[in-house]
Amino acid sequence: MAIAGYLLPGLAGAWPPLRGPLGIEDHTASGHGYGLTFDDGPHPQGTPAVLEILAAAGVCATFFLVGEQIRRNPSLVAEIMAGGHAIGVHCDRHRNLLRLTPSQAREDIGRAKDTIESHTGIPAALYRPPYGVASAAALAIARGQRWRTLLWTHWGRDWEARATAGSIAARVTAGAGEGSVLLLHDADEYSAPDSWRRTVAALPAVLDTLHQRGLRPVLP
Repeated sequence: MAIAGYLLPGLAGAWPPLRGPLGIEDHTASGHGYGLTFDDGPHPQGTPAVLEILAAAGVCATFFLVGEQIRRNPSLVAEIMAGGHAIGVHCDRHRNLLRLTPSQAREDIGRAKDTIESHTGIPAALYRPPYGVASAAALAIARGQRWRTLLWTHWGRDWEARATAGSIAARVTAGAGEGSVLLLHDADEYSAPDSWRRTVAALPAVLDTLHQRGLRPVLP
């Protein structure tokens, strides 16, 4: 099992689950079911393909969206919401927060929030920093907004050029159980070209494996 990652320098790979003073979580709120999450969208091909598979399986997921991608593909936000899925704040431009000044982080997160809320019509409630890397400034912003900062317990490493549908499905489900949060990507703007196609190909096997384990999908 691979815990989310980086957070702040010195916290990489921390275990047990990250909660407490930093306000960071990596499991479903109830500790039950599994939370399926997608980062980096919306994407004009990847997001509709993922939504179609989820609808056929009756599974709801959480999409952490990027402001600049929403402005390129605005209609997809409504499609995500129509499927009963949750939407969280990822960023406005996909950059490592540790390379931004506090004012740059505030500007980026604020613009992402405004873009998402203007398209959903509801206040944001979830936050996930790009790459799972949270700066002190970003965490302070999230706390000030009363957002849940949610990372993940399992990832498919589906952004890699060498990833295959089989490797993605195996990685993201390996050891997944009650309360797990799974990370996949429905876009390839910040990863290997066409990586979303392999994620889409892996998704039916992911959902089938989790169903066979008796796990139910929940919004985390």
